[in-house]
Amino acid sequence: IDDWKTTRWKDINVEQMDIDCKKFAKDIRNLDKEMRSWDAYTGLDNSVKNMITSLRAVNDLQNPAIRDRHWQELMQATKVNFTMSKDTTLSDLLQLNLHMFEDEVRGIVDKAMKESGTEKVLNTLDTTWATMRFEHERHTRTGIMLLKSDEVLIETLEDNQVQLQNLMTSKHLAFFLQEVSGWQQKLSTADSVISIWFEVQRTWSHLESIFIGSEDIRSQLPVDSKHFDAIDEDFKELMADAVKTPNVIEATNKPGLYDKLEALQKRLALCEKALAEYLETKRLAFPRFYFVSSADLLDILSNGNEPAEVSRHLPKLFDSLAKLKFKMSPGKKPLKVGLGMFSRDEEYVPLDADCDLSGQ
Repeated sequence: IDDWKTTRWKDINVEQMDIDCKKFAKDIRNLDKEMRSWDAYTGLDNSVKNMITSLRAVNDLQNPAIRDRHWQELMQATKVNFTMSKDTTLSDLLQLNLHMFEDEVRGIVDKAMKESGTEKVLNTLDTTWATMRFEHERHTRTGIMLLKSDEVLIETLEDNQVQLQNLMTSKHLAFFLQEVSGWQQKLSTADSVISIWFEVQRTWSHLESIFIGSEDIRSQLPVDSKHFDAIDEDFKELMADAVKTPNVIEATNKPGLYDKLEALQKRLALCEKALAEYLETKRLAFPRFYFVSSADLLDILSNGNEPAEVSRHLPKLFDSLAKLKFKMSPGKKPLKVGLGMFSRDEEYVPLDADCDLSGQ
């Protein structure tokens, strides 16, 4: 045993020592019964028993999850101060009277292992989000770069948030509380920014083709078109800036970004409302427009001066009217004059007089 005590604690082969100790214990028990009342016998017996208990504790303490802070806790529990280094020997550890603190040692080791799990999760988060980047795709009409929806990103974000939520309920969180809260904050910001960002992007794409692409709407809703031009400018600026920061966490955690997106969302909602009210006036004027979607109605209104374009929507508005027959120019182009009408079954009914289709 004295020879073992000089071993460096990391090199201790606990299993082998344990086998030897049990053999000693057996040898002691096999000694003459008369010896049992001797002090030498009791002393030897106790020293072997304590050694067996201490070795169990040493075995626990060899766990790679143990950090400096856990040694500090152990010193507090045993009320003995010592410096832990790679040169610490078994005899240094035995001075802690480990055989008297078996439960405390087990508690500290258990805590260290739980904390090691938390540490792993946090390290994984670090590596995952250091490489997580936004994909971009080009908007067909304007050529600006928009965010591309990415299922993997959304899934990872959700999973990691659940993981952090679970860590928050752990008994052994104290040491990592700040780091875990920091990650929770970052990921929940990323989550809310991404969802509002995609919403703003969707609404912008939809309204852009209407307010900027349609002259008719611009002349009918001049004030709202001006509003939209301002939104358009801000949105394009925001997207140009986003392309420069591809990392998801950095891009979404920029100060004030959520507020900017929220403001854009509110302004876009006003434009949508104005558009809906404008379409409602047209539907009230000609109730069959209630049969078509807003997108179709916008198409009809923005091509108001092009009868050939508008006639594509006739089947949605009238049961038995599929298309019109137009008077043709010498160059085989339809003129703004109707000659007859076709049903879906190609049945043709001529009009009794040419119908003038010019104007809105």
